[in-house]
Amino acid sequence: MTDADSAPDTDGTDMASAGTGSSMDGDAPEYEDFGQKQVPEFEPAFEGQTRAPLPDETHDWTIEEVADGLGEVWGFTFLPDGTILLTEKEGTMHTLATDGTLSDPISGVPEVFNDDQGGLLDIVLGPDFAETSMVYFSYAEPRGNGENGTAVARARLSDDRTALEDVEVIFQQMPSWDSGKHFGSRLVFAPDGTLYVGLGERSLPEPRQLAQDPTNHIGTVVRINPDGSVPDDNPFVGSDEGADEVYAYGIRNIQAAALGPDGALWEIEHGPRGGDELNRIEAGANYGWPVIGYGMQYDGTPQHEMTQQDGMEQPVYYWDPVIAPAGMIFYTGDAFPNWQGDIFVGGLATQKVVRLTLENGQVTGEEWIPANGRIRDVVQGPDGAIYLSNESDGTIERIVPAD
Repeated sequence: MTDADSAPDTDGTDMASAGTGSSMDGDAPEYEDFGQKQVPEFEPAFEGQTRAPLPDETHDWTIEEVADGLGEVWGFTFLPDGTILLTEKEGTMHTLATDGTLSDPISGVPEVFNDDQGGLLDIVLGPDFAETSMVYFSYAEPRGNGENGTAVARARLSDDRTALEDVEVIFQQMPSWDSGKHFGSRLVFAPDGTLYVGLGERSLPEPRQLAQDPTNHIGTVVRINPDGSVPDDNPFVGSDEGADEVYAYGIRNIQAAALGPDGALWEIEHGPRGGDELNRIEAGANYGWPVIGYGMQYDGTPQHEMTQQDGMEQPVYYWDPVIAPAGMIFYTGDAFPNWQGDIFVGGLATQKVVRLTLENGQVTGEEWIPANGRIRDVVQGPDGAIYLSNESDGTIERIVPAD
């Protein structure tokens, strides 16, 4: 079995159907429904590190369909006029107008490795998009001899939005590998204009070990300038201890990441059976994979002998069983005042959106919003609604206040 990104719903299912409700009105799961732990002998390192209680306050909500008939939408973002720019895993990019009209495929997309978890992946606007029309996207790049790896490219979106112009590959994860899994790929621009790229450890036993070696890009967060060059203040610049691009390491497979109110990068990565993790990323830090963690291998054998080790960071929060995280925001809109500052993350195998409340950098509450299928990305819209890409039925949906 693979990780929950592509596995059947064996690691947890919702106890309620999607629709209108809130976790306070009985329509959403009670928290004895977290499910049986996969690794019950692993205890949290500190109070509140897992299975937080329901938040004290929430909102009534409903889920509306925005558009249907799409492919597997892996990533999307909003253009300044409210149009959605989206990637489909199969290798196509489109715009989606505010009236729900889907464009023809945008030309100029590079060849992608579209197999298993590979494909055309995340997309973000450049910080200077209003002046340059630059977009940045990640994809699984075929490299010959059966090998592949995550790449990041940038391009100018043409004025008529039908083509990518001056496409330039600005980063390639190295080493390449013959694997169809764990490409990571979330892209997040920092306040200083640098770009964080979350990278997976390619899943297989051999490359998995490389996540503990920051001299390569396997299982890392890298930080680059918009042109692909290396920021001078990256933690390993001028050192033989790590690659210049590497910002943090010891990571499994990031498919959820966002900039926090504190200006730091936060990410939620897939664990194996148990052990999805929320981490606040710090320069040069080691997040432990595959040495420490809170899950087991898919065949039921141990993955870790320990959950803590000196020199390795503890997750802020973890899930056992997993939620299969994909897509993440810190909510800042006005549509849901009680949710401001909270994390929202999509679930794949679990088919839900999870809300986390935080205080002083720690999780204080968890609420489930049942969804209609596998949620691949979560984006805050200009209207304050929370938009979701649902790859189960090829739709984009949004969470809005209930009437």
